[in-house]
Amino acid sequence: MQPRVFAVVTAVLLAALGLGAVLVTDWTPKPAGAAATPADPAGHTAAAPGSASPSPTGDPAVWTRSTLRNKLMSEMDATDPGVALADLDRISKAKPYTVRFCHPIAHELGHAAVKRYHQDFQKVISFPHETCAAGYLHGAVEEMLANSQDPQHDILTLCAPANTGPCIHGVGHGIMFVTKQDIPSARALCDKFPSQNRRITCSEGVFMQLFAPDEEDEKAKANLPADKLAAEPLYPCPEQPSLYQSACFFYAPTFFLSSHDYPNHPEAFAQALQWCLNAQAGGGADDCSRGVGSRTMKYNLDREDWAAQQCATAKDAWQRKACAQGLVSYYTVNYTDNGAAGRLCAKITDKEIQGYCRSAGGLSSTLD
Repeated sequence: MQPRVFAVVTAVLLAALGLGAVLVTDWTPKPAGAAATPADPAGHTAAAPGSASPSPTGDPAVWTRSTLRNKLMSEMDATDPGVALADLDRISKAKPYTVRFCHPIAHELGHAAVKRYHQDFQKVISFPHETCAAGYLHGAVEEMLANSQDPQHDILTLCAPANTGPCIHGVGHGIMFVTKQDIPSARALCDKFPSQNRRITCSEGVFMQLFAPDEEDEKAKANLPADKLAAEPLYPCPEQPSLYQSACFFYAPTFFLSSHDYPNHPEAFAQALQWCLNAQAGGGADDCSRGVGSRTMKYNLDREDWAAQQCATAKDAWQRKACAQGLVSYYTVNYTDNGAAGRLCAKITDKEIQGYCRSAGGLSSTLD
């Protein structure tokens, strides 16, 4: 395994682009003025269907995946992808809980843009597309490769000449469409990249697509090897070549969390850290724990300290540190400004986790 190489590549890619409460929690913020229920100290409550009044901008008080997706698709149809992506960026920054589903929505926009511009990839990516961890770019690459007559050639040329990390990550997603989720075949296509770093970046897209197929994509879900994952939750990570194990273990917690209904069972985040200990024998527990931290932050971006508390539940210091590194990695995916890591660490009340946060963010060991 080469976790250091994976960590370096992941850090470059990211730059480009708790169990303190075990209550059943609704994962959308309450409309302004609504009182928090006694059972929910975090103040999260779901609005009843039709009860949310529009904001002064015409947006609903609470976005769902469907309402946000429909708004943006309609907006893109009426204008262009740049307008829709700018609106998605605005909404995801103003309403952090939407980060839970903004990436797959951006994927859909990318798919639709390729169809709209008749597979003119340069036209498709001419619009600013960094929002929501470059989901638009990933979706566009997926659609291009899904329609490719020669995917073995196109995976090497589609992102040229820049060959940026986000684009090659998107190639990894697209490869899974080409191979119908067959990991050995997908890995063989990633192996065609000439450099080790690009092969690893490609594998990140492969394993992200394996463990988190788009909820709206019935074909992707149908190809998910759910029976194998149920029998061996860490499948297929232990059997991967050392170059690809880190990425596999990093994304494996995504499937664990979704299969444990994390929106209604937030204790699943702490349970996922415990589950990662199963990877110790294969050397993947550290990568798995970082993956838990990353997903915990992604799904709880509007309550950073609660996310950090989940990392604090780990028994061993090495796992708490790895989890905190994952928190920082995803936070800086979503907030790409130079002060992002500092803001996150300042919100963490657990001193040990705060220290790990500052170390991962390249900050001094204590708050200034």
